[in-house]
Amino acid sequence: MHFDQRTQAALREVGLSTDRLREASDLVKEAARADAAALEAFFDGRGTVYSDMEAAHGPSGVREHAVEYLDLYTHAADIRGYLRFDSWGVPVEGGRPLPDGTVELTLGPTVNDRVRFADDPDDL
Repeated sequence: MHFDQRTQAALREVGLSTDRLREASDLVKEAARADAAALEAFFDGRGTVYSDMEAAHGPSGVREHAVEYLDLYTHAADIRGYLRFDSWGVPVEGGRPLPDGTVELTLGPTVNDRVRFADDPDDL
């Protein structure tokens, strides 16, 4: 089940049955899988994307990236994987599609930040 034991106990205390907890847990898992699929679809075959990623050695502003692939997996509510650019890559530790058509990924070591990606630089 998605919820840890303390959360399960608290939810039972406010009246949720084990069956309702399981149902809620399944909905969380389904939402994570749907978000992961939407994120992968955003990058699939796109080639070039733009981001608001900050660089340690360079001017701030919109950056252009050639993307090889985004490979994600889910575990309960967690979305993890790897984003491969043309010459480097970074672990992904979370993400979500945004209502404006952009996506946001939480990138791991070497970036350690939330980064928005768009297919048009003006969308950032």
